[in-house]
Amino acid sequence: MQTGLPPELDALKNTIRQVVKDECVPLEAHYLANPPMEGQDDGGPRGIAQAVMGIVGTLDKEKWGRLNNISKQTGIYTSFVPEEYGGGGMGALGHVVLDEEVHKSIVQLPTSPVPMMMFGACTPEQEQRYLHPAIQGDLQYAFAQTEPEAGSDPGGMMQTRAVKDGDDWVINGTKMFISGAATADFILLQAVTDPELRQRGGITMFIIDNPTPGMTFDPIRIWTSPTRSQQHFIHLDNVRVPQTQVLGEVGQGFTLGQKWLVHHDRLLRGSMATGILSRALDMAIEWSKQRVTYGRPIADRQAIQWMLTDVYTDIMTLRSFTRETAARADNGEDVRVESSMIKYCAGEWGWRSIDKIMQIFGGMGETLDMPIAHWYLLLRHARIGGGTSEIHKFVMARALLNGSVSYQG
Repeated sequence: MQTGLPPELDALKNTIRQVVKDECVPLEAHYLANPPMEGQDDGGPRGIAQAVMGIVGTLDKEKWGRLNNISKQTGIYTSFVPEEYGGGGMGALGHVVLDEEVHKSIVQLPTSPVPMMMFGACTPEQEQRYLHPAIQGDLQYAFAQTEPEAGSDPGGMMQTRAVKDGDDWVINGTKMFISGAATADFILLQAVTDPELRQRGGITMFIIDNPTPGMTFDPIRIWTSPTRSQQHFIHLDNVRVPQTQVLGEVGQGFTLGQKWLVHHDRLLRGSMATGILSRALDMAIEWSKQRVTYGRPIADRQAIQWMLTDVYTDIMTLRSFTRETAARADNGEDVRVESSMIKYCAGEWGWRSIDKIMQIFGGMGETLDMPIAHWYLLLRHARIGGGTSEIHKFVMARALLNGSVSYQG
């Protein structure tokens, strides 16, 4: 188990924590008081990495620009990016440390929105055209895997097809629940290129510029961002993509997608939950000492004390094995099953803990002028997005039954 952080990561953590406290938290009231509407610019410069799900407020460009500059000047922005790509080389452990601190404010400090699956997979031309601009936040991307009939089993059920035609690939199909698709500069899209092989060498990743003829979008309104659509259908009607836009090798696309999912959509769910819950617990402790009922602070009530200790236990446990798994990933270990465990626990424990926090605040916890209700939606969504809790339990059960994981210590 992780008992401490290396000195350089501890210093990074403290720097981010101070920046978030001084620069992001004071902006929360203004941010939450100005919810975004459909078609409205959120005020942020291109590439600023706000939470894809649940963008609930807006700031002007000057405020976003200040946060962006602070993040870059302090080295926070690319601290987890490998050194060979101009970053700080803090790795997966550094990324979860950063991500936890950033999530302690509903106004998230900008960090590089880099598509990490592109590391080591790009041609030199793709690096210059897409990867390096994405690292610096000058380009935004969307990852397109999910389909109407292929959510939890994309390898077996994916219907989007890419057929070779001369030097091009012609792609037809529909993707669904694709975060940030309509505003992305390019789409990293999976398509079946060999129906027999599928996830074992028959799915390819394509880099598709937006716009491209034949590619259209339809918005999907969901409860985490009811005033502005962040999720979209992508319809592909004879979309023609040159061979130079294949990421990695033909047939390697499913593996690249799993690399993205293990890190972005599973491991980072742990740090998102611990960041949100750490701040929420601070707020709940302060509130419980101030809120008086029947002549006594509610902090004196055993019911409140037990809820606080339950949240504390969830935070400490989830943080411990999230950091341990990240450290193992940095050592080159296969952590796919452990990342599923983190995704499962972040959703289930995160939701039950934020529910207790809301109960402590009572009616105040439901107000949209505080972060609690918005965090509640994000952590409830975490039980579904990125694979349902039931799917990740299936992944863990399969590994236990085939003996591919160890739990003996």
